[in-house]
Amino acid sequence: MIHQPSPTRILIADDQDDIRSGFRLVLDSQPDMTVVGEAADGRSALAKARDLTPDVVLADIRMPGLDGLEVTRLLAATTRVVVITTFDLDEYVHTALRNGACGFLLKRSGPTLLIEAVRAAMAGDTLISPQVTVRLLHTLVQSALPGPANKAHPLTARELEIARLIANGRTNAEIGATLHISAGTVKTHAANIQAKLAARNRVGIAAWAWQHGHMTPDQPTR
Repeated sequence: MIHQPSPTRILIADDQDDIRSGFRLVLDSQPDMTVVGEAADGRSALAKARDLTPDVVLADIRMPGLDGLEVTRLLAATTRVVVITTFDLDEYVHTALRNGACGFLLKRSGPTLLIEAVRAAMAGDTLISPQVTVRLLHTLVQSALPGPANKAHPLTARELEIARLIANGRTNAEIGATLHISAGTVKTHAANIQAKLAARNRVGIAAWAWQHGHMTPDQPTR
């Protein structure tokens, strides 16, 4: 008998009933996902996350009690958190990622990206709404250190190659195809890179590559 993996368990935290209902409808329609709970405020989200132990928490930023950014900070060490919001302010994006979010999604992004964000979080990747990504990369380009790349870094040549591809927006599968290695090998390299750079996620790796001159504005991004 073939063992079927358990579906991804999801907790939805948002103070709007219609948003929670819409997200539940989308996610429960997927054979590999199930919504195990809902919360209408930050403190309830924390309590339910600790009680239900979901695989992924979708956390709205603007909630009563504790906002989604604080919920992310408190849960990120043990639970994958994807931040969802109506407002794509730079301050929100930076704080969410700094607090350990596994994704940053605008509510207007649609059901396909919502599903992809959950799957990316489970795969150890980070999905950010395309509208936010474009602006974030522009900011990183503007703040990148001028001149040649900093040679004093802890990465091997292969790890640096992978870091550049991550900064280019490539998935593990795409990096594997480019370098003729398996996606699993890429994932292992990415985990080593994160540890060496003390980066919380793939966006942290991308930020390091841009800010230390290992990417230049004329290099293509997806």
